[in-house]
Amino acid sequence: MFTRPAHAYAVPVSFRSRLRAFARRLVHQIAQGFVIMACAAATPAFAQSSAAASAGGIFNLIVGTYTGGKGEGLYVYRFDTNTGEATPLSVAKTVNPSYLVVSRDARFVYAVNELPGDDGPASLRGDVSAFGFDSASGRLTFLNKVSAEGNDPCYLSLSPDGRYLLVANYSIAADPGGSFAVLPVEPDGTLGAAALTVHHEGGGPVKGRQDNAHVHSTVFSPDGRFVFAQDLGADKLYVYRYTPGGGGAAVAPADLAEARYTAMPAGSGPRHLVFGNDGRHAYLTSELDATVTVLRYRDGHLTPEQVEPLVEPGFKGAVGAAALHLSPDGRFLYVSNRGDANDISIFAVDATSGKLARVGRQSSLGKAPREFAIDPTGRWLIVGNQGSDTAYVFRRDPQTGLLGPDPKRLDIPSPVDFKFVAL
Repeated sequence: MFTRPAHAYAVPVSFRSRLRAFARRLVHQIAQGFVIMACAAATPAFAQSSAAASAGGIFNLIVGTYTGGKGEGLYVYRFDTNTGEATPLSVAKTVNPSYLVVSRDARFVYAVNELPGDDGPASLRGDVSAFGFDSASGRLTFLNKVSAEGNDPCYLSLSPDGRYLLVANYSIAADPGGSFAVLPVEPDGTLGAAALTVHHEGGGPVKGRQDNAHVHSTVFSPDGRFVFAQDLGADKLYVYRYTPGGGGAAVAPADLAEARYTAMPAGSGPRHLVFGNDGRHAYLTSELDATVTVLRYRDGHLTPEQVEPLVEPGFKGAVGAAALHLSPDGRFLYVSNRGDANDISIFAVDATSGKLARVGRQSSLGKAPREFAIDPTGRWLIVGNQGSDTAYVFRRDPQTGLLGPDPKRLDIPSPVDFKFVAL
């Protein structure tokens, strides 16, 4: 269900059909130029281009946290990829910034404010906060905050041209339920009120986890023409044909009839998706059954080809597949698993078929490794243990993909998300 912003006005029916026809033609014309631009800029994670290079191997590292305990918000470190050392720089106070993205030019940082949480009122909507970022000093300056138009925002993605920010609302509450919203990004980095909100409906067989829709991530395709919304509650990967921003044009699907989805196994709970470096394959974590799935991608369609379990045979404990990230060269895929497993699975990626082969498994050395990141040089992997108030920096072998012993420990309250930013 697509929701117009509150300020939208009613359009007469006779005019509405002509408007739709004009919009379809306009969308097609804009999309032709946009596809060329998007393909040139396409990477597995558009926002991560801000960390592509940094003088002397020194980067900023921004860490998002939960603030219900000792956490204060966003923590900024200076990270040396030559040594793996992280030096604290600053803290920006904001509520539950559990996921963040960085603009391509590294001037702005956007973070969810994940509210209301398990115990909050369903009437309370979460927010998205915008910050200016000075990479030289490592300081964040609050710019503005807008409603996420849903409960429990948990994921952000920037459009390839940087004009729009998509926020996924997981929504513990059945009303309003899972959704995603499209937020305009202004030239000064501030965010505008949602131009579009898309609500999902339905659920799955796992009581208490799939009683309603739960949008857990929104990911652009490598060609920039589609957005995939992973719905943990409905066991579906919804796909939307996306209109690029520009000149104040509205963001909307080209035609509602084109909305499609890929159905995943009942009760699997699809969570996060990432595209391979070849642009022909994608990888999906399913939280509830703790698996990673290889999917073939072509022209807006995802087709499952391989499913790999994250736990060892005979494992009986609780599971909770979470994040997945590729090494910078695309040769290895890393997947975190929470519950009683609390580890990271390491897979080699076949360069031709995109298929996965397990090469290792590494304990996160704590509880609830929700997110992690690999530095742009590929030398280090940092994982946050949300339930242990720790993060560990592992040395990574680029040839084998394995993580070394004796990692460096950082004490961070409820660490969740990590983003590297070039100086």
